[in-house]
Amino acid sequence: MDLELTDEQTLLQRTVREFAEGEVQPRAHEIDESGEFPKENFRKAAELGLTAIALPEEAGGAGFDHTSYAIVIEEISRACASTGVILSVQNSLYCETIHRLGTDAQKKKFLAPFARGERIGCYALTEPQAGSNAAALRTTAVRRGQHYVVNGTKAWITNGGVADAALVYVSTDPAQGEKGISALLIERGTPGFKVGKEEKKMGLHATACTELSFSDCEVPVENRLGEEGTGYKIALSTLDGGRVGIAAQATGIAQGAFEQALAYARQRQAFGHPIAEFQAIQFMLADMATEIEAARLLVRRAAWQQDSGARFSMEASIAKLYASEMANRVTHNAVQIHGAYGYSREYPVERMYRDARVTEIYEGTSEIQRLVIASWVLRA
Repeated sequence: MDLELTDEQTLLQRTVREFAEGEVQPRAHEIDESGEFPKENFRKAAELGLTAIALPEEAGGAGFDHTSYAIVIEEISRACASTGVILSVQNSLYCETIHRLGTDAQKKKFLAPFARGERIGCYALTEPQAGSNAAALRTTAVRRGQHYVVNGTKAWITNGGVADAALVYVSTDPAQGEKGISALLIERGTPGFKVGKEEKKMGLHATACTELSFSDCEVPVENRLGEEGTGYKIALSTLDGGRVGIAAQATGIAQGAFEQALAYARQRQAFGHPIAEFQAIQFMLADMATEIEAARLLVRRAAWQQDSGARFSMEASIAKLYASEMANRVTHNAVQIHGAYGYSREYPVERMYRDARVTEIYEGTSEIQRLVIASWVLRA
């Protein structure tokens, strides 16, 4: 593993940083306050090829590797975590899964326009009663001729309120448990498919995170992704890549909060000196910088392992576990360094603190990551 970025990756990082600072960051506070999905950010990201970063050009992607993908998500999340996770879902959970497993017809309809960013996708696994225990999902799909009839509800679906299509996990044979789960591609506008209420969340206010409900929703059998009964395996393998993206998002949030705290510590005066001159603040900044760098290296190691073609479940879980918990520590300290101003919505660290919290929860809680890591450690 080469720790130095290639010239191509360095140029990509510079380009995305300029976009993030010039276009994304100026609207971050506004969309956090309004909850408005950042369609213009998404459109401009698509123009830069950021909606299918690691897909080959012939599939409509940008042709980069997963290290590049991690760089992009980190840089965008440094400016706005909502925009970062929107792009993460589009890239890793939706587009990459269909590219990996879709038929030619599915790729033409459900991948190409999404890879180009002309349409938005979402990933619907979680249900009100099925989070960490995804195998307990209750959304059913009964086959009737050349259609599945889908009934059930999905919850906490990022991009759900604006998505043109959803990758939905359903039980086609409840008696088989996890071996009876299948994956279906369902278009917005299909009769019986409704977008439910938008969740009122602590952070990530602009992600169109909603319920999706299905009532006698007829889906063509040709929209099934992979074989019937393979959905649970598809979901778990997809989450490995998703966890790399969330680890990168957490690293970006922490980097943004660190930079805000560093700048504030240099200009804030107390007892006649900038607070950056006080050892207590210096130690906090030193710990923050060290942990961010460690997380970044773990993220890039996981991305490199993914690009190698080898299993990367443990590396993804390690990166996600450490980066998400690190982001919560760093944003906590960033608020502390700001003092009362850190508690004000007028300062970015308040938003970053709220946004960081969910990184320990979605795409596998910290407790689930520890179980995954332990299972690999015990195999050795």
